[in-house]
Amino acid sequence: MTDQTLPTQPTQRDTLDSILVVDADVHVHESPGELAPYCDMPWRKSLEALSNVPERYLDIPGFSSGAGSLSAPFPGGHDSKRMVTHAAQMREELSKLSIDLAILFPDHLLKLPVLPQKEYAAALARAYNAWLVDKWTSQERGLLGCLVVPPQDPEDGARQIEKYAGDPGIVGVYLGLAGVDPLWGNRKYDPIYQAAQDAGLPVLLHSVTVIHPVFPWQIQGFDTEMARHSVAHPFAIMANLVDMITTGVPVRFPKLKIAFIEAGISWVPFIMNRLDKEYIERRREVPFLEHRPSRYIRQFYFATQPVEEPEDPADLVKLIQLYGGEETTMFASDWPHHDFDHPRKVFQLPLSPAARRKIMGENALRFFQIDAQGNRLNRP
Repeated sequence: MTDQTLPTQPTQRDTLDSILVVDADVHVHESPGELAPYCDMPWRKSLEALSNVPERYLDIPGFSSGAGSLSAPFPGGHDSKRMVTHAAQMREELSKLSIDLAILFPDHLLKLPVLPQKEYAAALARAYNAWLVDKWTSQERGLLGCLVVPPQDPEDGARQIEKYAGDPGIVGVYLGLAGVDPLWGNRKYDPIYQAAQDAGLPVLLHSVTVIHPVFPWQIQGFDTEMARHSVAHPFAIMANLVDMITTGVPVRFPKLKIAFIEAGISWVPFIMNRLDKEYIERRREVPFLEHRPSRYIRQFYFATQPVEEPEDPADLVKLIQLYGGEETTMFASDWPHHDFDHPRKVFQLPLSPAARRKIMGENALRFFQIDAQGNRLNRP
């Protein structure tokens, strides 16, 4: 989209090229060799040693840990090695998909929470953030980044947020879910939430499949990757959303914006109604909640990928309406991962023109507090 301002009158003739498309989930590819120059000693030596390990998709021992797929690969299956390695490549590929602005997340560091060494995890997060700003967000228009913070060291994560709070290319804080223990509602993470709220940066919980011996990632009992992948992402998101509400995160940090990424959206009405039902009976356990859980959930944001594909697309529109999602749903592609969603998958849903424009881009502008060119509106 080339206009300096958003059109004010949506029409039935909208096309992907005529509206603003903001992608809330795009992945850069950070390798040990790429991060090594940005990493503190002695961990830089570890990354230099790992740089000679053959590249595997989200699976490098000591860097991207946690069991991956346990299933045998099939000829003709998806290309799990698809990746984008530099900003110019990313800008070119996103432009071909009619994506104007993209929010960048890591690849390998999706599994950062499972690393056992606190100091190492924090060093990796610091190195990634410096690399992200240097090599990505400052290089091409429309590429905006989320900081990585280590759940192993919330205080160090808070310092990273404070350091980059005014950076024009940083628009959010990524909270990893892979094997995180305790869940993100625990008060140990309050330094991260306080720093993010003070900086005016939203937090985004991004799911990923991992097999790990803590709730809810003990999914080794399934026979197939189809089964594991079906439940891993939404179960992880639901567990952390429930934990954040029942421990009062949105009450303690009322100005903090929260989003949930890469679990689809059809589960949202279920967990909203389930929590409300439990609240009616057990609200004395959560006296700090000032409203029903659904009130807080309606203030959260949700990304579409992997967007569900019911036989009747109108069913998905109805689900979006059930949680007020026309105002809080953001398009996401998961580019360049093998299961990415092309923007047309969401664009073609039988939404009203106004709702389509909101979901494809305008909701993301409001969530990230940016304008249509990707400029931050709330820099400290």
